Amino acid sequence: MNPRFGTFSIVAFDSATQSWGVAVHSKFPAVGAVVPWSRAGVGAVATQAASNVRWGPEGLRLLSEGVGAREVIRRLVEADPGREDRQLGVVDAKGEAAAFTGAKCIEWAGHEVGDGFACQGNVLFGPAVVRGMARAYESTPGDIADRLLAALAAGQREGGDRRGQQSAALLITRPGGGYQGGDDRWVDIRVDDHLSPIEELRRVFRVVDLTMLSREDPATLLRITGEVALGVQHDLAVLGYYNGRLNGKWDAAGRAAYTRFLNEHNFESKQRADDTIWPSVRTYLKEGADAEVMRRTGTAPIVTDALSRGPGAQPKQGGGTSPNAPKKAKGSK
Repeated sequence: MNPRFGTFSIVAFDSATQSWGVAVHSKFPAVGAVVPWSRAGVGAVATQAASNVRWGPEGLRLLSEGVGAREVIRRLVEADPGREDRQLGVVDAKGEAAAFTGAKCIEWAGHEVGDGFACQGNVLFGPAVVRGMARAYESTPGDIADRLLAALAAGQREGGDRRGQQSAALLITRPGGGYQGGDDRWVDIRVDDHLSPIEELRRVFRVVDLTMLSREDPATLLRITGEVALGVQHDLAVLGYYNGRLNGKWDAAGRAAYTRFLNEHNFESKQRADDTIWPSVRTYLKEGADAEVMRRTGTAPIVTDALSRGPGAQPKQGGGTSPNAPKKAKGSK
């Protein structure tokens, strides 16, 4: 018998960005390894309760053959003798959504299906959990990531899994959405064990959003010229990436230093060829420089020159030497 565990999740499709996703929470470790399944251009599946993990890949296979969400559920459920202990949510390539809750799922268990999404849960405080998730997904502004995270938070506010909290996950796929366009995993993050997993999932998402995603409005881009260029030069110099003149003129040296900074801080997707900078990157750069100034002024130097050179500076040949290091004895090698 597969383990029975309480979970609430949402599967959804966003037609504007051609994205399919699953967000899930459970009082169960590493729920992201079990419940969410998604493939761009195909659909998304959440398999839970006494989870039949085979429903994930099998559901995606059926969806890839053009089988609709309702029919996928009918086929999977009909073929599984343990179906009454299981729960399933599916959204297909066109956004049709459907869900199933077995009669033996631990109360409260149920689901709510809406336009392009399905919310489902078991071992919950009550029907308000999935109802709250649905209303939050429908009413939250932003793209599918914002809406899925809002749905999870709303479900928890209504009581969530009545045994407590432990893990959460967010999986979103879109064509070419993965790192450097290498696959379709636009967002794939998990919190495997945490006292507040949904809040931690949000925090991790903010890090991914800042560095790996491109969700900012292009109208907010700052041109690197004048005061902006001077500020970028200054901050890059503080961090050890730039050793040219602080004159506000954006030249090849500045561009090279800025590119190295982006690459070393995982901002490859934020690189631009038109001498502009995203506001989020500008803020990150300034905060890093401010922290470096605090480090230099608040920490006593140990290794010669260590605190006068930013973390982006190239290492010296042979490294530095502490003035307090023991001296070599005569004749030693």
